Amino acid sequence: MEKKNLDWSSIGFNYRQTDARFVANYKNGAWDEGTMTDDATVVISECAGVLQYAQTCFEGLKAYTTEDGKVVCFRPDLNAARMADSCRRLEMPVYPEDKFVDAVVKTVQANLAYVPPFGSGATLYIRPYMFGSDAVIGVKPSEEYQFRVFVTPVGPYFQGGAKPITIRVCDYDRAAPHGTGHIKAGLNYAMSLYPIVEAHRLGYDENMYLDAATRTKVEETGGANFIFITKDGTLVTPKSDSILPSITRRSIVYVAEHYLGMKVEHRPVYFDEVKDFAECGLCGTAAVISPVGKIDDHGKEICFPSGMDEMGPVTKKLYDTLTGIQMGHIEAPEGWIKVISE
Repeated sequence: MEKKNLDWSSIGFNYRQTDARFVANYKNGAWDEGTMTDDATVVISECAGVLQYAQTCFEGLKAYTTEDGKVVCFRPDLNAARMADSCRRLEMPVYPEDKFVDAVVKTVQANLAYVPPFGSGATLYIRPYMFGSDAVIGVKPSEEYQFRVFVTPVGPYFQGGAKPITIRVCDYDRAAPHGTGHIKAGLNYAMSLYPIVEAHRLGYDENMYLDAATRTKVEETGGANFIFITKDGTLVTPKSDSILPSITRRSIVYVAEHYLGMKVEHRPVYFDEVKDFAECGLCGTAAVISPVGKIDDHGKEICFPSGMDEMGPVTKKLYDTLTGIQMGHIEAPEGWIKVISE
């Protein structure tokens, strides 16, 4: 397959329309078979449930070219399972998990010309999503839905390398106890827009959200989980019912234990102990790991020993190992890599 003539190293992390996308419709209590279409527009009622009551959820994953020339994606079965959890919480019909993975594969295969070449630093971002599509004026679940998958090539998340970022302790709450923080609902991200714009305006890269009930425990940022490294080399990840279960974070935990022989703790992390960690990072699909060099707590700075120049040494090992697995340098655990094209 001949690649599109794009400057892969300079395309940025932005939407670019590609040739085809997958669409399936839910009506009269059942999903249709779904189809590929070249139409990038969505036509729905002005009173659609997604527009009136934000009944929508989504996922995000990537396809990329490995060193041996295969096009693959990373653990799509976990994205399918997480979307199923999101749907159940939002009273939406679950799109079958096997069909979810099949839709991802079909959409990537239909857009192979947009999968960046190995070594470019770019990837093909995959966005499965679902929304209530029929007219709903009373506060109730929709009766009709669309499940769609589109892809878009994106450049390296960090132009010029992953430099440590500065974040602030946020005064806003990301998610309420027993709320929707543990699912990938669109409404969670709408709530985070004002705080992140404010953070950027004040010169910070991201927000650190604390638990809404006590404001004593670390939760996550608007779109990534935290990881911490203790001074004795233990990986610590915050535990809470309102944290989104990051697939990247779960993969990092496995890599730490089974590839690097590290001790791992998944537990509540109190903000008071953050100052004692040696390294800090944010993990997610887009950047894998974003190193954190400094946290501003209302004028009081927490500076990590790893500094502001580069990733801490343990975080770097985790990053290199996980990306090595994704790119085919390192043998992957069974079932982690879904081959889309040989």
